[in-house]
Amino acid sequence: MSLSTQVIWLFILAIPIACIAWTVTHEEVFREPREYCLKRCHNGKTILERKFFYLFTCEYCFSHYVTVIMLIITGYKLLFDDWRGYLIAGFALVFVANIYMSLFGLIRIDIKKVRQEAENEEAKK
Repeated sequence: MSLSTQVIWLFILAIPIACIAWTVTHEEVFREPREYCLKRCHNGKTILERKFFYLFTCEYCFSHYVTVIMLIITGYKLLFDDWRGYLIAGFALVFVANIYMSLFGLIRIDIKKVRQEAENEEAKK
């Protein structure tokens, strides 16, 4: 695969990784399992239990596991055709996916702020 194709794959493959990680760690559809994981990560008896359940509450941590699954499914490699390509691709995908999630989070905050200001203006009238 040419370098330009690899880079295109990097930015495209990071999109579903970011979507899955964000949805599991932030959206309402997974609220109950996430709250259960939060309780277990704060009240777990062992450090292994606490860290395991923390993985499902942190978008950065969870994106690593989603990335590993996506690498297995797609066989995507970056720069090298051996195991090093998987390693570099994994970290690059996590990096790009987390940039996407950060931008999405900022956009959501801005949208909420605009909505709240509009509601406040409407209430004043």
